[in-house]
Amino acid sequence: MVGISKPNYYEILGVSRFASGETIRRAYRELSKRYHPDTTTLPIAVAQEKFHQINTAYTVLISPQQRADYDQQLWQSTLPPAPTLQQIQQMYSAYLDPTDRPLSAGELFALFLLGLTFVGCLLLVVALGLARSGGV
Repeated sequence: MVGISKPNYYEILGVSRFASGETIRRAYRELSKRYHPDTTTLPIAVAQEKFHQINTAYTVLISPQQRADYDQQLWQSTLPPAPTLQQIQQMYSAYLDPTDRPLSAGELFALFLLGLTFVGCLLLVVALGLARSGGV
C-alpha cells in the first residue's frame, strides 16, 4: 500500500513535537496504564504491541540526546529528494521558460488598446496646445 506511513513517536504518545519532558511523562503514564497487557480489555497481542510502541516512544523522547537524533532523522525524512541534474537543466531550459512564449490574442488586443489610448492622448495634447496658442 502506497502512502501509508507508521505514526511517529510524538503521535504514538499524543503529544506535540515541542512537548516538555513533563508532558511526555504524563502522556506515557496515562497510556501505559490504559494499554498495559495486565490491565486492558484488548486482546493480549494487540495490547503488547501497543505497549511496546509506547515504551519505545517514551524511551527515545525522554532522553535529550536520543530525542535530538530522532528529531533530526524525522526532519530529514520530510525533505523532498534533491533534483537530478537533468531536472535542473529542464527547469532552466530556454525552451521551457514560461516567460518566453508568444502573446495570446487577449494580450495582443490589450496592447492594441493601450497603444490606441496613448496615441489618442497625444493627439488631444497637441489639439489643446494648438487651440490655446491660436486663441491668444
